[in-house]
Amino acid sequence: MGIVYAEITLKNTGDVINVERGFIEESEVRQTTVRAMVDTGTGTLVMGEGLREKLGLQVVGLRRVTLANNTKEMGKITEPVDIHWKERSCAIRALVVPNTNEVLIGAIPLEDMDLIVDPKRQTLIGAHGDEVVCRI
Repeated sequence: MGIVYAEITLKNTGDVINVERGFIEESEVRQTTVRAMVDTGTGTLVMGEGLREKLGLQVVGLRRVTLANNTKEMGKITEPVDIHWKERSCAIRALVVPNTNEVLIGAIPLEDMDLIVDPKRQTLIGAHGDEVVCRI
């Protein structure tokens, strides 16, 4: 299987909530659309510092991470960010890794949005077709 990419839109979850509460306008939501590498070996959403700053995400903690080259780094954990792929979405804390511009979408957001990788077409598809199914 080759590398799979997906176009996703990321939104500051706090901004989205503030729109729902009437505190800000929809046009004020900090958001961006990116090309993310689908990485089922990664747990969560991974981004670089520049994207964290662009989205205005606050750092809520630190976590030691092991990178693919087996080096150890300290990563920042952010407040939640909304991930949108087609008609599906979820909110999750992101991991900010130093010295990267790559965005990775990992297993937890894929599972939350009921998505799997179609290795034949090298794309994301719904695990249960067009219907999002939550398993309990």
